[in-house]
Amino acid sequence: MWPSETVFYQIYPIGLTGAPRVNDGIPCGRLKKTADWIPHLKKLGVGCVLFNPLFESVSHGYDQTDMRRVDVRLGTNEDLKELVAAFHEAGIRVMFDAVFNHVGRAFFAFSDVKEKKWDSPYAGWFNISFDGNSPYDDGFWYEGWEGHYELVRLNLKNPDVRRYLIDSAKFWISEFGVDGLRLDVAYLLDHDFIRQLRWETREAKADFFLMGETLFGDYNLLMKDGMLDSVTNYECYKGIYSSINSANFFEISYSLHRQFGSDPWCLYRGRHLLSFVDNHDVTRIIDRLDDERNLPIAYGLIFAMPGIPCIYYGSEWGIHGRKEQGDDALRPAVSEPEWNGITDLIAELARIRRENPALSFGGYKNIDVKNRQLCFLREDGEKRVYAFFNLEDTPFTFGGSYLDGTFTDLLENETISPAGTLTVAGHGIRLLRQEV
Repeated sequence: MWPSETVFYQIYPIGLTGAPRVNDGIPCGRLKKTADWIPHLKKLGVGCVLFNPLFESVSHGYDQTDMRRVDVRLGTNEDLKELVAAFHEAGIRVMFDAVFNHVGRAFFAFSDVKEKKWDSPYAGWFNISFDGNSPYDDGFWYEGWEGHYELVRLNLKNPDVRRYLIDSAKFWISEFGVDGLRLDVAYLLDHDFIRQLRWETREAKADFFLMGETLFGDYNLLMKDGMLDSVTNYECYKGIYSSINSANFFEISYSLHRQFGSDPWCLYRGRHLLSFVDNHDVTRIIDRLDDERNLPIAYGLIFAMPGIPCIYYGSEWGIHGRKEQGDDALRPAVSEPEWNGITDLIAELARIRRENPALSFGGYKNIDVKNRQLCFLREDGEKRVYAFFNLEDTPFTFGGSYLDGTFTDLLENETISPAGTLTVAGHGIRLLRQEV
C-alpha cells in the first residue's frame, strides 16, 4: 500500500497559521497559506501531509462542534477542497485527523441533550446518567475523555453515532478527496466501529489508509486485517531518544527486533507503523535530546528502521518546544519554512529511502550492538542496506566479515570496498547498500 513507501509530514493547522487559540467566529482563510509550503515539502521528499483537526471547534480542534464544516478560523470548505487539489496536483497525498472518540460541549447533539435532558433524541449518543451531575452543573453526569469534561465521549455502540461519523468520513472523501485518516485516541475506539469504518471507507476509496493513535501495548489489537492499517509507534519513539540520551543502543535495538525481527515471536514483521521523533503532543526532538549533535542519529533511525517516517512541521530545521510549556509551545505559528543542515540531511534520507526499497520493505536484523554504537541490516531478497550509528564524540570503526565486498555509501553517493572495517564519525551515521 502506498504509505509504506511514503514520507509523511504533520501540520497542526490552527497553530501553524497563527489562528486564535479560542474560536472568535471571524472567518479567515488562513488554511490557504499552507499551499505555499508545497515547494518546501517537495524538496524535502514528502509524499503525504497529515493535517491535525480542520473542522469547526471551540478551541484546539479536538473539541469539535461540526465535523462537516471547516473551522472558520482556517477558512471554508471550498478553501480545503482547493488546498487538497493543490497537494494532489503536486503529487502529495492528504490525510485528516479524525476525532471520533469525543466532541466538544457545543456539538449540536450534546447541546440538544443539555436543553431537553432525557427527552432529547440524542441522549443515547453519549454515556449519560441522569442520576448524577457534571462539573458544569448540567443536571446529569456524562463521561468525559480521561476526565476532561470539555470533551464529551461519544457512545460508539449507538448505530446513529456510527452512521454520523462514518458518513462524515465518506463526506471528506467525496467532497475533499482525502486519502486517509489518523484516528485520534484509537486505543479507546470501539473495535466494531473501526471494522465498519474500515469497510465503508475502502468501499468509497480502494486505497484509503487508516492509521490510529495508540501509545504502548500490543499494537496488533488494532492493526490487523479488517481494522487499522497502521498505528503510531510510541514504543520506538521512546526508545530512540532514551537510547541516545542514555548511550544505550540496546534499548532501541531490542524494541526493533521485538517488533520486526525474524524470530517467530516478533510482533509486527511486515507491518508498517508510523515512525516519528516528535509530534504535536510531545516535546520537540531538539529539546528532548541532551546533545543536539545527535539529531542526525534520531532522524537516521526513523528513516532506516522499518516503518513510515513522519516529520512534524518545523522540526526539520530544529524548531524548539517543550511539553511542560504547554500545548501552544508545541504548535507555534510559522510564517514560512526554513532550511539548514538538518533539513538537508532529512531530504537526503528521504531520497535514499525512496531509491532503496529494502528500507521500506526489508526485514530487520541486528548486526552489531554496543552501548554507543549500532549496526542493523535491512534486507529484501538480494537487496541489502546496512545502517551504522555512533554516539561517541570521536570516530568509531566497525568491523566484521559482513563488511567484505563492494558497497555504495548512500549518503556520500560513492562506491567503496571497506575490506572488513568501516569508520563512522562521532555523532554520525552511515548507510551502505551492498552491491551483489
